Amino acid sequence: MDTTKIKQASTEFIRYAFVGGVAFLVDFGVLYLCHSHILKDVPYSLYISTALGFFAGLVTNYLLCLKFVFTSAKNTNQGKSGRDKILFTLIGVVGFFMNEFGMKLGVDVLTINYLIVKIVVAGIVLMWNYLARKFMIFNKKAA
Repeated sequence: MDTTKIKQASTEFIRYAFVGGVAFLVDFGVLYLCHSHILKDVPYSLYISTALGFFAGLVTNYLLCLKFVFTSAKNTNQGKSGRDKILFTLIGVVGFFMNEFGMKLGVDVLTINYLIVKIVVAGIVLMWNYLARKFMIFNKKAA
């Protein structure tokens, strides 16, 4: 891989991390508001709130990825076809289960504060989402 491709990949990952950060803030905010205020008296509030936050973040991530991250998608249909939307969602569903499992493990088994666990789990899921989407959807060779 030449230095131009390395620079492009690095820039793309930095943009993805920024977009992931915005999506994380949406996810984290919805989790906190739902668990601490809106659904605080509902059974399984933490896991329902985690799911709601995750899907709010997923939608945010999808829209921002098309616009700012995967530049090959800007002027093409890449990432916008029915197949690509399904793949994007399936990758997100895997990330969702990783998210829920991580929260269950961190909160119920390791008894760590849910907000701290969310930060750690979000970093792991960020890497999964980026790599899977990069190579399965926004790979120029696959287009």
